[in-house]
Amino acid sequence: MKAIAYTEFGGAEVLQLVDRPEPHIGPDSVLVKVVAAGLNPVDYKVREGYLEGLIDTHLPAVPGWDVAGVVVKPGLDTPELAEGDEVLAYARKDTVSDGTLAEYVAVPVRTAAKKPAGLSFEAAAALPLAGLTAQQTVRRAGVTAGQTVLVHAAAGGVGSIAVQLAVRAGATVVGTASPGNHDAIRALGATPIAYGDGLVAAARAEAPDGFDVILDYVGGQAIDTAPDLLAPGGTIVSITDARARTELGGHYVWVRPDPEGLAELAALAADGSLRVEIAGTYALADAAEAYRALETGHTRGKIVVTP
Repeated sequence: MKAIAYTEFGGAEVLQLVDRPEPHIGPDSVLVKVVAAGLNPVDYKVREGYLEGLIDTHLPAVPGWDVAGVVVKPGLDTPELAEGDEVLAYARKDTVSDGTLAEYVAVPVRTAAKKPAGLSFEAAAALPLAGLTAQQTVRRAGVTAGQTVLVHAAAGGVGSIAVQLAVRAGATVVGTASPGNHDAIRALGATPIAYGDGLVAAARAEAPDGFDVILDYVGGQAIDTAPDLLAPGGTIVSITDARARTELGGHYVWVRPDPEGLAELAALAADGSLRVEIAGTYALADAAEAYRALETGHTRGKIVVTP
C-alpha cells in the first residue's frame, strides 16, 4: 500500500511517499480503507522530535491519528463493527508507527465510532482529535448554563468546536482570535476579541467580574493573563501548559480516545448542529505540502488528506 512515512526526525521535507505492507490487525482491531485522514499539530511536533520521552516513535513512522474510512476486515473480537461499516476514529496507539496517512490503517475498536450517513468522510476525518479535545475540556471544566467562558484560539480546529459546545451548554462565550477571524467567531455564537497587548482590558470589558471558565488551546499569554481574568472560584483548563494545574489550580487535559463521545460529536455534525470547517484537502502524495500549510499556524479549520 502507499503511505507517507519518515525515517528521521525533522521538518516536512523528511516526509516521503513509500510502499508499506498492509497493516496486521489484532483481535480487537479492524482494518480500515482510508478515505480521509485529518492532520493535527501534534503530528509535526512528534515528527520533529519534540515529544520524545512522552510518546515513543518507531522509525520509519507513518504519522496521523485521525481517520475516516470503511472497514474491510474485522478482527476476531470486534462485535461493534463489521465489514463495510463506515467509521471515524481517533486511532491513537501507544506508539507512533503505523498511522492514518496511508491507504489502509489498523484501528483499535476502542477508538472508533460508526460514521453517520449524513456526515462526509472529510468532515468525519477532521473531527476526532479536535472534537474530543474540545468535548473533554468543556466537560472537565464543568461548563453550564449561565457561566461566562473565555476560549483561547477560538478560530482553531479545537477552539471553534469548544465555542460551539459551550454555547450549546448555555454559556456566554468570548473567544480570542486574530481580527481576520472575528466574523467566523461571531458566526459560532461567541464575542471575539484580539490577542496582544490589549487582551486583558478587552476581556474584562466583556466580563467585568471575570470568567467562570477559561479554556486554553494556545498557551503563553493565555496562561500568563489567567490570574487577571478568572472570576473568584473560576476554573482554567489547558491542553498546552501544565501551569494551569500546578500553579492555577485548574486542569491539564491530554485527550483520550472515546467512541461514545466521538459518536455524539459525529451525530451533532451530521445533523448540522456542530460546524466542522475544512481549511483544505490534499492528495496523499502532497502530504508534505499539507503539513507546511498547517505549520504556518494561520489556517482556519482542519486540513484533510485523501489517499
